[in-house]
Amino acid sequence: MQKYALHLDLQLFNQEKTEKATPKKVSDERKKGQVAKSQELPAALILTLVFASFMMIGGYYKTHFMRLFNNLFENWLTLELTAGNLGDFFVSIMLEILILLAPIFVIVMLVGVIGNVVQFGFLLTGEPLQPKFSKLNPLEGFKRIFSMRSLVEFAKSLLKVTIIGVMVYTIISGEWVTIQGLALQPLDIVFAYAASLVIRLGITIGAILVVLALLDFMYQKYEHAKSLKMSKQDIKEEHKKSEGDPLIKSKIREKQLRMAISRMMQEIPNADVVITNPTHFAVALKYDSSNMEAPKVIAKGKDHLALKIREVAKEHGVITMENKPLARALYSQAEIGDSIPADLFQAVAEVLAYVYKLKGNKQNRK
Repeated sequence: MQKYALHLDLQLFNQEKTEKATPKKVSDERKKGQVAKSQELPAALILTLVFASFMMIGGYYKTHFMRLFNNLFENWLTLELTAGNLGDFFVSIMLEILILLAPIFVIVMLVGVIGNVVQFGFLLTGEPLQPKFSKLNPLEGFKRIFSMRSLVEFAKSLLKVTIIGVMVYTIISGEWVTIQGLALQPLDIVFAYAASLVIRLGITIGAILVVLALLDFMYQKYEHAKSLKMSKQDIKEEHKKSEGDPLIKSKIREKQLRMAISRMMQEIPNADVVITNPTHFAVALKYDSSNMEAPKVIAKGKDHLALKIREVAKEHGVITMENKPLARALYSQAEIGDSIPADLFQAVAEVLAYVYKLKGNKQNRK
């Protein structure tokens, strides 16, 4: 019973998501569009830069705004009401509006792109746009509404409203005396003061939102990393999928080894001599003076495989010679298919000369 409980505890431990996500898991989630990002950062930057543009290129906005109203009020009163004139009039008005709003459009597009690229780099994926029918499940929707994430988002919104409200109240209260005195000022001074106050409020609010958005981005990174955490079992499964099951890999290596040994055994009948230890090592050599510069190792083995090489050599009448130092040296210094090392030429040449002499004597006897 205790063993079963211990096994169950280990299983539960392996399923706990305590490990940092692997690079492959992060990459896979990124391809699905799951990245750490704050939706509020681009919006906060856009708001700040739009109000900053009012201050930096206010003359541009004023010129085109006045031109727009001149066209509306002056040309409208003197316009001859025909289909062609009305069409031209509305086209010119739309062009003026587009020219007036062009800087804002440019800011929105550039900051919208840059604000996201800065957070998670360049990413194009259609995965988030695919319909997910699980979102239509009322139970899942209810869970999302009352989840911890929703509560955090609500707390963040409440904090933003509170901070901005306090800031706006502080600025307005500081300007309250001036605002009360505007009733006695000319209209152009009222408009100029109101514009400067609105720009000041906009830039201040935008700056506060940028700071809050940066804090939100750090929180989103933390939440994203937390959501990607893996259990020890998840990492094992990923390793198996990417690297292959160790059991399968060992079976493949075993099969490859058997095939290599089989091919090696098929070459032994072509050997000129098998040099043995006599029991621990066996190396089969072949030499063809017309095609080879030096004798080559066509088979070698240790212990059980050495015994098998000797048996195959005996079956096919290949001469076996015992030479312990030479067998050990050939086994350690040359691989199958390699020519023998230069420092072993003399020893191998003496062995081959003796083998050729034996073969010649056998042929003479026949």
